[in-house]
Amino acid sequence: MTDGATRTIVLIHGAWVTNRCWDSFKARYEARGHEVIAPPWPFDDRPVAELRASPDPRLARSGIPEIVEHYAAIVRALPTPPILIGHSFGGLFVQLLVDRGLGACGVSINPAPPRGVLPGPTAFRANLPFVLAPFGWRRVLTMPFGRFRATFLNAIEDEAEARAIYDAHVVPTAGRMFWDGLLTRGAAVRWRNPSRPPLLLITGTEDRTVGAGTNRDNFACYRNAPSRTDFHEFPGRSHWIIAEPGWEDVADLALDWAESAAGASALGPPGASAASG
Repeated sequence: MTDGATRTIVLIHGAWVTNRCWDSFKARYEARGHEVIAPPWPFDDRPVAELRASPDPRLARSGIPEIVEHYAAIVRALPTPPILIGHSFGGLFVQLLVDRGLGACGVSINPAPPRGVLPGPTAFRANLPFVLAPFGWRRVLTMPFGRFRATFLNAIEDEAEARAIYDAHVVPTAGRMFWDGLLTRGAAVRWRNPSRPPLLLITGTEDRTVGAGTNRDNFACYRNAPSRTDFHEFPGRSHWIIAEPGWEDVADLALDWAESAAGASALGPPGASAASG
């Protein structure tokens, strides 16, 4: 068993959902012998129904820097550097955390773009309503079913199934997140950071929230990175790639890569950049 196979895994969720989006990943990884934690964002540690009915007003003040620092404290408190896996905004947080030298390696799935990566038309259309919401930068916002259906669940054909997913997972989030992303507040990474742990970016080609093109541009920014940086596309997968049919393939590829990368990083400096299709 490699060094990477014995590490704690930290799963980091994105906007609009809670840490319950990782339930299937968590169970699968625990079945492979890992200790897995999926800490919620600040002020999101309650059942979905409660978060919808009465979101904590402090949530409105949680932006990218505050949430990243929340996870940085969790990672630093662990006895050994963990494997970090994040989705959507959580994928951006993983990039920011490994840029700080935290974690043994990171996997960034359909990530929100860091500073220097211009959102493509897909991301622009998907997130514009939240940027334009009156006083959105200081409010808690909600995602209506129709928009979540169109931008997260476009690979789910059955309407009843889509509604059930929405009811089980979707919660309010801080509008400040989208203004932070627009203004790149706290979202800068050092593309050529030589001390960064290995990083894998994963995208679904049918992602209508961030867009596969934006994720390819994100990866391209690392092209001259001295630290190992890999990329993988899943054809036909949407932004809900971590929980839609076929999620097992995504989970297994992420963990197989992470176990190898974490083990290699324990033996010496990260290798050169690489791409995988």
